[in-house]
Amino acid sequence: MPSPIDDRSGPYSVQTTARRTAALVNALADDSPDPAGVAGVLRAYGEPEPLDLTAHDVAGMRAAAALLRDVFAAEHIDEAAAVLNCLLRDHTGPLRLSSHGGGSPWHPHLDGDDDAPWDEWLIASSCMALAVLLWDRRRLPGGICAASGCRNVFLAQGAGQERRYCSRRCATRERVAAHRRSRAAGREGGNSH
Repeated sequence: MPSPIDDRSGPYSVQTTARRTAALVNALADDSPDPAGVAGVLRAYGEPEPLDLTAHDVAGMRAAAALLRDVFAAEHIDEAAAVLNCLLRDHTGPLRLSSHGGGSPWHPHLDGDDDAPWDEWLIASSCMALAVLLWDRRRLPGGICAASGCRNVFLAQGAGQERRYCSRRCATRERVAAHRRSRAAGREGGNSH
């Protein structure tokens, strides 16, 4: 499996941050997400050690992820922008640049400081990445999977037709289910003579 990190810019690129946001929103959607599992997602997206997340950290991140899900749930770009504006107003600080004491390339932050709590960091970094995607692409930054039984969020990928599913697996499963429903309806219709 390829690394989720954008090789051109590392873990601090907008694309990597947005992909990390979607992965965390999905990982934190469970009723009781495991701190080790959440830390695994953070590691996969280049977050440096130590990653000693507590149940309290994960509970705060889960609340932040629930707020971010509303951006993905937006049906129109104006709605997504309104949600992001509200989150930016209520949950972020002023824009600042950080290199984490020279340990990383300079990159923007909207959280209070480099040692901000995980929930503050998640919502601030995610809002920034999703806002840049909305601004740059002039379309929704992503959505929620249309497959029945799937609640995963996904990022919109470039130009072209809008995505409806989080993965090929969900899209295929829905196509097969629709085909089976169509065939069953055809058989029932044929027996009505």
